[in-house]
Amino acid sequence: MNQAVNTPKKLEALINDTAQGARNINHTAIDESEKQALLTEIKKLLIEQDAVLVAHYYVDDELQDLADATGGTVADSLEMARFGFEHEAATVIVAGVRFMGETAKILSPEKRILLIEDEAECSLDIGCPIEEFSAFCDQHPDRTVVVYANTSAAVKARADWVVTSSIALEVCTYLKEKGEKILWAPDRFLGGYIERETGADMMMWQGSCIVHEEFKAQALEQMKKEFPEAAVLVHPESAASVVHLADVVGSTSRLLSASAELPNKQFIVATEEGIFHKMKQVSPDKEFFAAPTAGDGATCISCAQCPWMKMNDLQRLYNVLKTGQNEITIDEGIRAQAEVSLKRMVDFAREHIHPTVKVTGNA
Repeated sequence: MNQAVNTPKKLEALINDTAQGARNINHTAIDESEKQALLTEIKKLLIEQDAVLVAHYYVDDELQDLADATGGTVADSLEMARFGFEHEAATVIVAGVRFMGETAKILSPEKRILLIEDEAECSLDIGCPIEEFSAFCDQHPDRTVVVYANTSAAVKARADWVVTSSIALEVCTYLKEKGEKILWAPDRFLGGYIERETGADMMMWQGSCIVHEEFKAQALEQMKKEFPEAAVLVHPESAASVVHLADVVGSTSRLLSASAELPNKQFIVATEEGIFHKMKQVSPDKEFFAAPTAGDGATCISCAQCPWMKMNDLQRLYNVLKTGQNEITIDEGIRAQAEVSLKRMVDFAREHIHPTVKVTGNA
């Protein structure tokens, strides 16, 4: 594997500090009657402000249910952005993290995009700052720059392609067949998976997801022995040793589909635990277990939970609707260039995969 030379220790410290801040955030406890009153008020404000709620699979159950109940959607980041683009609402409220709000704004510049929690970040985004990434790209001008959706608008603008985990294999195979060498960012585990599957010549940025990098293969092997009938579902942001043990490897959308389609009654799932809510709704007769984050080298930085996703809650949603704060803004030059690389993927999907494809699939 071609590996990048960058400054991971500085970035790791920044990521860990930011994650710790997210874990320390306060959530006000409310009883059932207060929650119902809050939900009633939120639904009223959504209508009054011509707003729609789009939620990621990883946020809390209450926000997922509210999105479904009010005509919004629960999905991966690109499907969230696509839904917001196609929906007639003038305002899109994003229950997720910053890059998801930015992706929505890239595709819908005329709409007001509000993020429930302004400090909700992503380790992959934080770990790929535009100044260092741009310098890295400049060092390898012969390579086609392909970036994962879990990146800032500025990084997307610097890229030739933006991809999600559901289409990255196809795009990188296409580029390989054209004889192009790839500069990949930011997730080294997803990049390594793509490199192994496609044989493409890939130079890697050394980022990782603090949730998926914590799953441990040795502990997972033991868990498979305890639940021999369980199918193992793994997101490719996990380490190669964990991916090797999977029955299905894929994006959040793919793992959700597999949990419904496979005949197994038990599943061990190596992705953020928030997706269990939707999996249980789709397959109430099945059991779902989080893949282990314990074992050799374990720190349990995440314990299968994204601290930034967990910053989203009903009270913060209410405050955003009342105040209009946390609006996503992007410099138009950056937005327009990021839209080019993002739409290149969408056009590729329509032309090369299926003429009516809906591009989905992301962490």
